[in-house]
Amino acid sequence: MKEIAIHSEYIKLDQFLKLADCVSTGGMAKALLAEGQVLVNGEPEERRGRKLYPGDRINVEDCGEFTVIKQS
Repeated sequence: MKEIAIHSEYIKLDQFLKLADCVSTGGMAKALLAEGQVLVNGEPEERRGRKLYPGDRINVEDCGEFTVIKQS
């Protein structure tokens, strides 16, 4: 599982997908979510604006598993 560090309180899911190098554009993120290829804490997620906080676990089909951590 790869850790992705954020500097703020939370990160939106579409921004996270770009930061994790799973997609390169917001449109690609939207398509990925619409196809049901993203799980957040084990549950399917389709909302691009879903707020992710440190400790959240994200599984992206064909990209990998990630966890959000807070960088101090």
